[in-house]
Amino acid sequence: MHQKLTNNLLVKCKGLFFMLLILGFSAGVKAQDGKALFDANCKSCHAMNDVVIGPALKDVHKKFSAEWLHKWIKNSQALIKAGDKDAVAVFNEYNKMVMPNQNLSDAEIDAVLAYIGKESEQAPVAAAPTAPAPGTVAPEKDNSTLYWVIAIILILLALAATLNKIRKGLEYAVREKEGIPHPPHLEPKEARSLWISKNKKLIAVVLLLLVVLGSVKGWYALKDIGVYTNYEPEQPIHFSHKLHAGDNKIACLYCHSGADKSRHANIPSASTCMNCHKYVKEGPVYGDKEIKKIYAALDWDGSKFGTNQKPIQWIRVHSLPALAYFNHAKTLLLEKSNVRLVTALFRRWMW
Repeated sequence: MHQKLTNNLLVKCKGLFFMLLILGFSAGVKAQDGKALFDANCKSCHAMNDVVIGPALKDVHKKFSAEWLHKWIKNSQALIKAGDKDAVAVFNEYNKMVMPNQNLSDAEIDAVLAYIGKESEQAPVAAAPTAPAPGTVAPEKDNSTLYWVIAIILILLALAATLNKIRKGLEYAVREKEGIPHPPHLEPKEARSLWISKNKKLIAVVLLLLVVLGSVKGWYALKDIGVYTNYEPEQPIHFSHKLHAGDNKIACLYCHSGADKSRHANIPSASTCMNCHKYVKEGPVYGDKEIKKIYAALDWDGSKFGTNQKPIQWIRVHSLPALAYFNHAKTLLLEKSNVRLVTALFRRWMW
């Protein structure tokens, strides 16, 4: 009878332990979901207080309804085409920069918005950076979520130790009551082996939880950022690399002069285009329509440049993460020789 009661109590205690353990892990994972989703899908274009590519997101959950934000995040162009006043205003305010569609579920979007809400309460109002006053200490980063997870783990460990002592006490009492001899004393190594053999299910559950947690973290760490199949935004000028670098064999470095030294290829200025298009005034596809846009941007009247010049607002197509790297070393020698050749031909043509 006593043995049966002891077994029932142990089963219930183990069930409670597993439930608290799972809740602890799930709470830790859920607390990180919003930040992980934000870092994977939003961080390359947005910050809390500063304009990166898109607007700052501080208090965005207060400016717009959750329903509107869900629609905007999933398909901003659909809202704009439908004539939504807020969508059109945001689109025009940020130079008609297309907000890429995000393949997120409603629950994931809610997690991101919850993270933005939490960060908005802590984030300071955007201001010019200033040096800290003498004797002041910079505010520390909020680690409340991490502290809660550590506290839950410590509580679970303490509960496990308490349950283990209760189990041993009950076993001792049952053996004394029924006259069963106590087990012999075991060395630490033997005790560990015995514990492992008796708790295989517990070890399997803990390992499974660790594998699941590691898989989630690994997915967010390796998930592609800013990769959208067949994304082709409408650019202000129809420029063809195939025509210029392919058919006409203009060297890449002729326009992207910093590609061999800089981290970025750089977008050439419109004045670079004018090296040729002062004289080449029509193209094989669009005639003079697109070339006139270059003239308008530089306020070129056919003989001189005016003072009302405006930059061409190119639309970003790809936003590569910092880990992306491509080595141009094998093509640089060929490109530099092509630049010299094109420059020589251009000068000969002019003079």
